[in-house]
Amino acid sequence: MAKPILVANWKNYPGSLAEAKALLQGLGKKKFLYKKTNLFVAPPLPYFEAVSGRLKGFGQLASQDFFPERGTYTGAVTAEILKSFGTRLAIIGHSERRALGESSVQVSLKAKAALRAGITPLICFGEKVRDAEGEHFEFLREELKNLLQGFSKKDLGNIILAYEPVWAIGVQSKGAIDPVDLTQTIVFIKKVLSDLFGRAVAEKISILYGASVDAANAGLLIRNSGAAGLLVGRASLNAQNFAGIALSLTEK
Repeated sequence: MAKPILVANWKNYPGSLAEAKALLQGLGKKKFLYKKTNLFVAPPLPYFEAVSGRLKGFGQLASQDFFPERGTYTGAVTAEILKSFGTRLAIIGHSERRALGESSVQVSLKAKAALRAGITPLICFGEKVRDAEGEHFEFLREELKNLLQGFSKKDLGNIILAYEPVWAIGVQSKGAIDPVDLTQTIVFIKKVLSDLFGRAVAEKISILYGASVDAANAGLLIRNSGAAGLLVGRASLNAQNFAGIALSLTEK
């Protein structure tokens, strides 16, 4: 079986380079554990060099976002610049970026730019609310159609999706999704991908779960759900908690 994919999204934390180095030191103590996963760490941009050097041997560098065009854009960082630091994966269309106005069209453009630069796009999508009537499934269907329009079958084999139900994110959320509901949703997503692009292509696309998760529920959520791993936010900022999540993914 393929190793579970584990992505740490540090967002705009830690608050200093010294704290970032301390967190990396904590991660490094569990190298043996992370080697059992495909680990990606997405730090704030100023920490890239420090993180890249300290991840060697057990993890890879990822980006939280980037600007899809090259040119005279003050403050913008392109996929090509990220690639020069050794970036292997880019989180695209995270719900926090969507809340700032990023559209599915923009997300699609960024994903294609990432592929051109040789970076794997991790494309986020998910419903804001889950209704008893199941209308959120139709939202997911349309979202996938819009996000993946214009991709070649070859390119689709080089992307990763992150199912990110907004209602299950953050301290104030209603909590992580029920494992049965997650399984049902992953099955639905794979069916949509199969309908759109054929079963052979759909089977090549890994799907991560990207909402509230911790060491206590990670294994339960992923086991038998069909998800290939996790996109972790807040819990990735504590080395002990994050190691617990990695352990729960690799336990047999």
